[in-house]
Order: sequence, then structure tokens, then C-alpha cells
Amino acid sequence: MRALILALSLLIALPALAVQPDEVLSDPALEARAREISKVLRCPVCQGETIDESNAPISRDLRLYLRERLVAGDSDDAAVAAVVDRFGEYVLFQPPARGVNWLLYLAGPVMALLALLTGWRFIRSRRPAEERTETLSAEEKARLDQIMRD
Repeated sequence: MRALILALSLLIALPALAVQPDEVLSDPALEARAREISKVLRCPVCQGETIDESNAPISRDLRLYLRERLVAGDSDDAAVAAVVDRFGEYVLFQPPARGVNWLLYLAGPVMALLALLTGWRFIRSRRPAEERTETLSAEEKARLDQIMRD
């Protein structure tokens, strides 16, 4: 039981290991801001991890650059804008809905509607079971009766 608790506590603490001690700012308020902003920025290398959780070298560079911007006096929005200018919109977990990004926001609902329409047309095109059964001719019925008797 102790081993399970230890393993779970280590798994919970893994994201905290991403930020190295030499990256932590001496000002707790700035560090808290940096950690909050880091939660909305995506690691360019990792799949679905924030730069706060990732151990990739590029995430370390992003964390350091973000902290440099905050120490320089940038607001949260200005710091995020500087990171986006340098690394592109891909680093945002929720890119703004404008320009080409509209395709990303609309693709899911459009595909769901197409799937529903296709399913509806498929179901409508199927005939009921009564219509699908074909009647046997008198000759076929006689042959079937003979087969059943044998």
C-alpha cells in the first residue's frame, strides 16, 4: 500500500520537476505569473503538454524567455504576445478564432453534421424487411416443397 501511495505521489509531482531550480524567479509574484502563463503555452515538441510540464529543451527556452519578458516589465498579455511573435501561434493552446484558425474551430462541427447527414441518408435509403422479401413463383414453391419432403 505504501508503494502505491509513493508511486502516485511521484506521478503527481512529475510536472513540477519540469521547471528547474535555476529558472525560478526570486520574486514570488512574478514566478506565480510565469507559472500561470506557462499553463496556456504549448510545448512545440511534445504532444499536448504545456511548457510548464515539459522537460524538452525548447520548453526550457520558452520558460526562460517568458521569465525574461516578465522581469523586463511586460504585462501577461504582452509576454504571451512576445512568445507568440517569436515562436508562432502554435504555442497557444487556444489560438484566437481569426483568419485560418476558423477552419480549426469549424472543422469539428462541420464534420459532425456531415456524419449525421450521411447516417440519416443511409438509414432512409434502406427498405423495410417486408419490401425486401421476394415472393416465390409457383414453380419455385413446388421445388422448395419437394426439397423439404426429401
